[in-house]
Amino acid sequence: MAKYIFKRLLLMIPIMIGVIWLIFSMLYLTPGSPAAYMMGDGASEEAIAELETELGLDQPYLVRFGKFLKDFLLHGDLGISYTTKLPVLDMIKAAYPNTLVLASVSILFSAFVGISIGIISAVRQYSWVDNLSMSVLIVLISMPTFWLGLLLILLFSLRLKWLPSSGLGSMAQLILPTLTISASNIASIARMTRSSMLEVIRSDYIVTARAKGQSEWKIVMHHALRNALLPVIATIGLSFGMLLGGSIVTESIFSISGLGKLLIEAIKARNYPVVQGGVLCIAIVFCFINLIVDLIYAFVDPRVKSQYTK
Repeated sequence: MAKYIFKRLLLMIPIMIGVIWLIFSMLYLTPGSPAAYMMGDGASEEAIAELETELGLDQPYLVRFGKFLKDFLLHGDLGISYTTKLPVLDMIKAAYPNTLVLASVSILFSAFVGISIGIISAVRQYSWVDNLSMSVLIVLISMPTFWLGLLLILLFSLRLKWLPSSGLGSMAQLILPTLTISASNIASIARMTRSSMLEVIRSDYIVTARAKGQSEWKIVMHHALRNALLPVIATIGLSFGMLLGGSIVTESIFSISGLGKLLIEAIKARNYPVVQGGVLCIAIVFCFINLIVDLIYAFVDPRVKSQYTK
């Protein structure tokens, strides 16, 4: 297992270099100059050229890319923000705790509700419970996040005045963003759980367990669910990685100072160092989430664990 983890960590190095090259190249080829945007429409060409020299934007592509790569790999330096003049790493550290809290609460809520609905729907296939839950899940997965967030604000904040509409400093402020993000994730997890459970509960060993007189609860939770969890874990891991990458729409709607909102503001201002640092942070998070999901596989299914020990 330790050898497998070490190999995966080594593989992250070329992945990170590839991500850095891709995002750096995309920003380099993007039309327009950050210096011109910062100076405004009335700025002279001399002033814009002077600012480009100050920011290092007048240097060749390979020089700029090599400097960024060297600073990140050797010193962990992601550069300085064009607008705030603060280190990008410090800005990400300040914004990321809010994203982490929101993502963690949302994925735990989504996993609990989604797996529960999926199990009930699979056990009672084609019943009114199954039909109703599947209909609700289709609605949830079809609703745009921005529309659902605004709808929840109008209902619970403006009309009923039960919950605050912005910020993330208390449990009450966490409810509406969590519900907004969790809607589509609940639907995805529940549908995957139902599909996987239906395949497992038709297996011969489930029939044998029932023939031995084991309780339906033990059959479903101990035998069926454990063997049906692998694709569900993959779905949860993918959703969690996306949430940790910054829930851009939700953070913007509820005015949450997270990574997603930071990236949106940086893109609008052509603040390239912040965009590069934010995307690189998302890539690193996804790599670690994939590694964690693989390790969870090993604990859930002994057959997977045996492959790691070879």
